[in-house]
Amino acid sequence: MEKIIKSLQPTAILLVMLLAVGLILYMIGQPVFWSGFFAMMFFYGLIFFIGAYAGQIRKTETEEDVMLAGRSIPLFVAVFTMSATWVGGGYINGTAENTYNADYGLIWVQAPWGYAISLILGGLFFARKMRRMEYKTMLDPLAQKYGRGMGAVLFIPALAGEIFWTAAILTALGTTFGTVLGIDFTSAIIISSVIAIAYTAIGGLWAVALTDIFQMILLMFGLILVIPFALDTVGGWDNAWSIYQENKGALASFLPSKEALGSYYWNWWDFALLLMLGGIPWQVYFQRVLSAKNENTAMWLSILAGGICILASIPAIMIGVIGDAFTTVGDWTAMGALGAPENPAEILPYVMRYLTHPIVATIGLGAIAAAVMSSVDSSILSASSMAGWNVYKPLFRPDLSSEKLTKVIKRMIWIIGIAATLLALQIQSVYALWFLCSDFVYCLLFPQLVTAMYDPKANKYGSIAGFIVAFILRFGGGDATLGIPIMIPYPMIEDGVVLFPFRTLAMVCGLLTIIIVSRIWKVPK
Repeated sequence: MEKIIKSLQPTAILLVMLLAVGLILYMIGQPVFWSGFFAMMFFYGLIFFIGAYAGQIRKTETEEDVMLAGRSIPLFVAVFTMSATWVGGGYINGTAENTYNADYGLIWVQAPWGYAISLILGGLFFARKMRRMEYKTMLDPLAQKYGRGMGAVLFIPALAGEIFWTAAILTALGTTFGTVLGIDFTSAIIISSVIAIAYTAIGGLWAVALTDIFQMILLMFGLILVIPFALDTVGGWDNAWSIYQENKGALASFLPSKEALGSYYWNWWDFALLLMLGGIPWQVYFQRVLSAKNENTAMWLSILAGGICILASIPAIMIGVIGDAFTTVGDWTAMGALGAPENPAEILPYVMRYLTHPIVATIGLGAIAAAVMSSVDSSILSASSMAGWNVYKPLFRPDLSSEKLTKVIKRMIWIIGIAATLLALQIQSVYALWFLCSDFVYCLLFPQLVTAMYDPKANKYGSIAGFIVAFILRFGGGDATLGIPIMIPYPMIEDGVVLFPFRTLAMVCGLLTIIIVSRIWKVPK
């Protein structure tokens, strides 16, 4: 009872603060949707309470408690936390967005099945070995193989990927809340990120894992509940799908074809490989693998989570199809909206708010909030773990005690969380950020991880050379999201975009460079 009371105290303070924020927004002229706002307060309060309670029952006294929950996560909990981490706000919003988007369609909805395959591949080829060696982070085998300095360098793309991932999730939340609750984009992001950061710092991985169970159940229930109400507005699924096929034509298919993709055919395969292989070298993934009770649990949690991720994408795809069909045959203004969504990223919250009953919309909002929380906390914790364990301790304080390192990691949770929040406030394209996350780790980290785990002759000279080659080839192709111009004259450039699969070229060349240079330039014994 004492632990429950201790957890209720900060939760009550949080609820009072949220109510104050709502009143302030209302007083300055924000059209707050109060029933949805109170529902948000309830969901956030419950999630925060679970996280705070986990911190009470599982004391985070050492860095292993914070980072890996004492390596005691059972299979049931592990599958839930792995699935909830991947199926976040970016996953749900991004899937609906690209399904609906007039320029992309279902054929470009690659991330759900791409990330699912990456989980299965990770479970088959990396999970057992990593857990058997009892590493604490994904960077441990890299630092062990290539030295602490190179490990710190490889932390940069790993950190960038986690921050972009978190920003994409928060961006998804901002668009959802802005539509459903009437809260402005900035307020929604700041409120959500502060709550996620706070309970992650309090409870560590156990708080993240236990809240993930609740969040995943709520997400699936909320999304499934929305579907039948939304389908009624477009005459059922068969009618919605026929309208979608008529609108999208060859784009209404998962399978790539030159008829549908034209000059983007090889670009499609570039992104497909990026997601399938670039979804593996993530600390947010290996944190769950390394926290598993044993290596068999580590493998099966990856494989089972991959299947769940595929299933979780189905409601989001259906919402995108329904949104497209209603835009064609319905009238958004008649449903209370100002018009059709101006940004495809808004289609999921539009369907929730305007094509369902207000109570259903409120529950759907809770589902999205839960999805956001389940990924934000995981990503922030994983990046903070690497920052403390792989950078701060080995490079600056090798003699740092376990207790002090735990404090450093908790401070890092706040620093990295705030950085991701600031980025989310600047970039409002969910799907672009979502892809960019795996882009960096695919090109720069995947070759390093493969050779560290499977090439006994790989060394730091090969690692350095491979990193430089992959970096030049990748960023030489430019990046519109980050405003980087094209610097290498790759073939197949159209409208300022490189359609040649230069990301895969960068990854393969980086991998071969590590292997070749390590055999030519051997480290002195």
